Amino acid sequence: MVKIRKIAVFIDETLSEAGLETDQPLRKVAVAAVVSNPYAGRYSEDLSEIIDFSEGLGQRLGQRLIDAMGGEPVQSYGKAAIAGWRGEQEHANAFLTTTFANPIRAAVGGGKAWISSTSKRGGLGTSIDVPLACKDALYVRSHYDTITLSLPDAPEPDEVVVIIAAANRGRLNYRLGGVKFEEIEGQDGLR
Repeated sequence: MVKIRKIAVFIDETLSEAGLETDQPLRKVAVAAVVSNPYAGRYSEDLSEIIDFSEGLGQRLGQRLIDAMGGEPVQSYGKAAIAGWRGEQEHANAFLTTTFANPIRAAVGGGKAWISSTSKRGGLGTSIDVPLACKDALYVRSHYDTITLSLPDAPEPDEVVVIIAAANRGRLNYRLGGVKFEEIEGQDGLR
């Protein structure tokens, strides 16, 4: 049986970059759940216990994410997971499937693009860069970003840290061209 041991919320708000202040701070939020891994220490072809549990987890974390955004709209998002050393990277990925992602898409008000993700194995305090990309169009390059986090007491060997993250805008001082968020049209933002 999968159980949640703890949930942690991280808020990062950047007000200036390279000495230039912004009129709209970049707000990045990450919500991490530390959950037990029912497959730790054993191989199983069937990972449905994790996948089935992940739908409710996605709903719960999605709501926490929206609350932590403080009324700011979500323009980009991403997900990540860290399996403790008795688990497999595949166990981490099992928490990140579409079953987990769909409730997050619903919480942020849609999202036409896939949710970028990453996973790995590690011990207590392992850090991970959660990739962020525009929720509506993959080719909005201004929104390619990350938020890095770690939990000093997780994952234990038989746990997985499951993370979702979001941002309210693209990087500060973006100037590399491409499709702008407000110009999104068609598939992946291409006209």
